[in-house]
Amino acid sequence: MQDILIRRANLKDLPILESFEQAVIEYERPFAPNLKPDPIEYYPLEDLIEDEYACFLVAEKEGRLIASGYASIEKSKPTKKERYHAYLGFMFVVPEFRGKGVNGQIIQALIDWAKNHNITEIVLDVYAKNESALKSYRKFGFEPELLNMRFNTEECNN
Repeated sequence: MQDILIRRANLKDLPILESFEQAVIEYERPFAPNLKPDPIEYYPLEDLIEDEYACFLVAEKEGRLIASGYASIEKSKPTKKERYHAYLGFMFVVPEFRGKGVNGQIIQALIDWAKNHNITEIVLDVYAKNESALKSYRKFGFEPELLNMRFNTEECNN
């Protein structure tokens, strides 16, 4: 998509990013029956914007924020080959701009940022039933690694 500016988020973006966050939560709620009732927050937005080990990006079109995503450098589990990995999160695109490659531009910029920081492994979390997100990430070569499963005794008939 042309005329899209990918840039680092700043604190002036917080009100819009907070609305994006609530849209993500609303969208993901059907995939996560164990989420607390609203209001909840997923991300420490201000901390991520200011973190020297994170890259928080937004996409802007004609001065309007239309997408977001971040990568943060995190310590890997002791069993992993790589000592550090980049964690991707808060991938959001305003509905009218979905399917136009905006998310892909942000993901590619975050991959490039990770490479520039000598990070070779990038991980993310996605709900197993979120087919549109799975499809998007698979385009970049992301593969499922470990499936986190849940069971709630109050939801079963046993």
